[in-house]
Amino acid sequence: MKTFRLARVAEVIREAAAKAILFELKDPRVKNVTVTRVEVSADLQHAKIYVSIMGSEKEQKLTMHGLKSATGFIQSRVAQQLTTRYVPRINFVLDQGVKRSIAVSQLLQAERQRRQEGEPPAPNDEEALTPDDLEAREEIHEPKAERDATDRLPPPAS
Repeated sequence: MKTFRLARVAEVIREAAAKAILFELKDPRVKNVTVTRVEVSADLQHAKIYVSIMGSEKEQKLTMHGLKSATGFIQSRVAQQLTTRYVPRINFVLDQGVKRSIAVSQLLQAERQRRQEGEPPAPNDEEALTPDDLEAREEIHEPKAERDATDRLPPPAS
């Protein structure tokens, strides 16, 4: 099946599921949910709906249970929007991408603050090493027999 059709179907599923979750679902367990993306199988029989849930790990688990129990309702709303012969069986997956990007952002912010305050780099910080330090480290760990043969060549004649 053509990939542009799969992408269109995935987008329709994403929009329909997001609307159903945000505006129609009355389950108190389901809150702070964002539908991030949808992956559809090539035969349109299965769809993975990736969701991002803000809150503690306990709240995320509770919300995932709420979504799993509302799968039939959400699938019926998706069926109303799709014009395909079969409606994909949906499955909710917790998307960790947003959580990871927040963690990386916090690490970068902490590094910026540390550099502005003039603190020395952390001892095992690879980024804090200069190219000369890295070259010296490689020479220590690299046996002489494995070094590049160009190290032994005389300088080029001018």
